[in-house]
Amino acid sequence: MIHRRQKPARSAGLAEWVSRPGRSYANSNARNNGGIKDTMEKNLNDTEDVQEWKVIEEAFREGGEVDRYQRMIMQYQCAMLEVKTKLDVLNAELSLQNRRNPFETIKCRIKSPRSIREKLERNRLAMTIENAEKNLNDIAGIRVICSFPDDIYMLADCLLAQDDIVLVSKKDYIKNPKPNGYRSLHLIIEVPIFLTDEKRPVRVEVQFRTIAMDFWASLEHKLKYKKHIKKAESISNELFYCAELISQLDGRMQQIREKIEEE
Repeated sequence: MIHRRQKPARSAGLAEWVSRPGRSYANSNARNNGGIKDTMEKNLNDTEDVQEWKVIEEAFREGGEVDRYQRMIMQYQCAMLEVKTKLDVLNAELSLQNRRNPFETIKCRIKSPRSIREKLERNRLAMTIENAEKNLNDIAGIRVICSFPDDIYMLADCLLAQDDIVLVSKKDYIKNPKPNGYRSLHLIIEVPIFLTDEKRPVRVEVQFRTIAMDFWASLEHKLKYKKHIKKAESISNELFYCAELISQLDGRMQQIREKIEEE
């Protein structure tokens, strides 16, 4: 019998290695969480994305930073999983306590290399590990979709009350909507991850929205990036009006829930 020698495994480039983090927000049902693989696995058949990673890989190879970039992304993945687990635990406890889930879904994402590069360029910063870690707070992002506005504040307060969470910044676009009508609660937090040789704080952006707020924001985002829109000002006014209606609807639905709970 002839035994063929196996070729030694070559180290994966960024384009292959990065099949692990997801480029965009991926859904994870609040009642059926499939773990980090389900929430962050991306489709490598996306040729454009693979090419983008190859461009980034070449940029970092010149400085000998490919391994450091891989490690950075791994750390953001771990921090995102850590925060998601905390939210899942809160969801499990509060669903027993209140007999309903405080949130419907969690969406997770790791910022794509293109987005990282473009955001650094907008800030006139070079594409380096140091600049990304120091200046970008949203490389790891979690979006929590709640049923009611008061659930948003309850979950945010419970998360921030944990002694290993550090609040970096808070922007309340629910009480103070953006001029276009956008509503959401944004938190930048630091959470520690425990590696083999160190304890490292990593920043994660957490956005809290109601189902209605998320519906509006998703459609507004798609419409905003369409080119050559006729009557753009009129459409912006319509979107603002819809945002106001959605806010009123959220309030009415919460009042109905409170009446039911009082019975």
